[in-house]
Formats: sequence, C-alpha cells, structure tokens
Amino acid sequence: MAVHDRFVDFMLKEWLLVASGVGLALTSLLTMRLPRFSEDELGVLLILFALFVTVKGLQESGLIANVARRIERGRTIPLKLVLGTFFLAMLVTNDAALVVMVPLTLTLQIRRKDILVILEALAANAGSALTPFGNPQNLYLYWHYQIPVGTFLVAIAPFSLTFLALLAGSALIAKTENSAAAEAPLPTIHRIAWGFGGLFLILILAILHVLPLLVVWLVILAAAALDRRALRVDYAILVTFLLFFGITDNLRQVLTAELHQAGHIFLLSALTSQFISNVPTALLFAEFTPHWQALLWGVNVGGFGSLIASLANLIAYKFYLAHSQIQATFSFTVKFLVMGFTALAISILLYGIRFGLRAM
Repeated sequence: MAVHDRFVDFMLKEWLLVASGVGLALTSLLTMRLPRFSEDELGVLLILFALFVTVKGLQESGLIANVARRIERGRTIPLKLVLGTFFLAMLVTNDAALVVMVPLTLTLQIRRKDILVILEALAANAGSALTPFGNPQNLYLYWHYQIPVGTFLVAIAPFSLTFLALLAGSALIAKTENSAAAEAPLPTIHRIAWGFGGLFLILILAILHVLPLLVVWLVILAAAALDRRALRVDYAILVTFLLFFGITDNLRQVLTAELHQAGHIFLLSALTSQFISNVPTALLFAEFTPHWQALLWGVNVGGFGSLIASLANLIAYKFYLAHSQIQATFSFTVKFLVMGFTALAISILLYGIRFGLRAM
C-alpha cells in the first residue's frame, strides 16, 4: 500500500516529467531515431543547473528569507509582498521567488491571503518575464535566438511594466490587517551568503556573455564547496528539459513548415501554454519560427490563465492548498482561474495595442 501511495504521489508531483518521457518515446518510435542535443541546448541546461544551485545556496544562507521578512514589516504589507515577489522573480526565477514568498505569506495573521497568493503568482510570472534569466523559457529563447540583452529588455518591458502597475494597484486595494509575525526576529544571514551572492553575479555575467560559459562549471564547483546543501535542487525539472529538447528534435524531422505570421505565433503559443505549460511551448515553437519577439510575448503571456500554464502557478496553488488552515479549496481554485484568465485577456489586448490589432 505504501508503495502504491508513493507511486501515486510521484505521478501527481512529476506528471510533466512522465509526460515528457512518454512523448520522447513516442516521437522516437515515430521517427525511428534517437534525438540529438545541440551545444546550445546543453549550455542552457548547464546554466539552469547553476541557477538552481546558487539560488538554493542563497536560500540556505538565510539571505532570501531575511529580505522577505523585512518586506512584511510595517504598513502596506500586500504591496510589499507583491512588489517583493515581482523583483525577486526578476533575479532568482519565478519558481524560486514563490517558494520564498508564498510560505511567508501563509504565516501572516492577515485576511485575504488567498488573493495575495494569487497576486504573487501573477507578479512572479510578470516579473520573471523582464530578464533573460527570470524564467526557463526566457533563458532558452535568449540563447536560442542570440538576442542582445538590450533588445530583449525593450521587447518585453511593456508587458512586465504594465502588469507591475496593475498588480501594484491591486495590492493597494487589498485590505488586510497587520501581522504579529512581522515583529518576529529576522532570520540569521550566514557568512556564506556573500560567497553565493558573488557566484550569482558571476553567473549573471556568463548569461549576458560577458564571461565565457566555462565559468559556469566553476560556479557549480564553488557552490558545492561552500555548502553541499546547495546541490539539493529539483533535478526532475532538468531531466524534463532534456526530454523536451529531445522531443523537439524529433518533431523537427516531422514538422518542416515554418510558421510565418507573428500574430499567429503569439496567439498559438499563448494558448498552447494553457495545456502543456509555457516552458515546453517555448522549446517546441522556437524550432519553427524566426519571430522570437512574438514567441517571447506568447509564452510569457501564456503563463497567465490555467493552473498548468506555468509551473509557478502550480507552486503557488499547491503551497496554498497544503496550508493547514485552508478549507475553501473550490473557492480558491475559482478565484485563481478567474484572476489568471483575466490577466491573460488583458495581456492579449496589450499585445494587440503594442503591435497593432491587425498583427493578430
């Protein structure tokens, strides 16, 4: 019985890993070939691993928790939590930002925590979209299309900054009571935080092509030397990426048509993300279109909407439902979907305004 329960838990937790494994097997049988992995794809995996390790190290050092605790002190707690999630996601990815901010929010003695968690999920998706290293799909597209960092920021800034304003306004409207937890002692910051902070900066310089990719290996080795706990990351995500790289390589042998119209790329990638999540959507569509700007918008906009549109959505949703005091599961799910699809609709309209409705 225990084995059965563990199997069910694994299937529910790692359904994307299982689905990608099945997809790779089926596409390999269809094409009668084994996939090939490019240097760029392996480089993205290496950088993702280094990002996970350095962020984990910063979490273990107490630095991220300390910063988050400072955010919750004083007034305008909802605004600080939402802005903190937005800007943290820009630096340490949307998933890592929610791993820190959602549990913190659930410890507060305030009302409307359900709304705050949803706003944080939206803020994590919007904030992470602004930088090449804010989420996995951005990192892949940044490397795949060799986009200059300035061009990247200019292309996606209208999306992220518009939602920064909308979410900040929504947080100001949210009515909560101050928390007794805000007066709790700040988490201790260990000295290794300085080391991991330096490694993180080195990694960012490598992502921005200032330093060679070789230094990423040094970052990983140095992180392991500082604190072996930094190596306790979600390896299933890395394996999932590798499998999806293989799927897209197999599909490239079958799908030879190029998708020409940018508006179609945007809408199709945004909608596809609702069913298979935005990361695999980016991996798939990048192989068939030169319209990186439309795809960049599509997969980031596509992070809004369904629970599986972004892995960040699932993280926030699961954290909230796992909280011991949560009763109204159905109510929270409805609120999550309504707010998510509202954000998706606003984003599609924003794309039409930015690039012209005829472009769609």
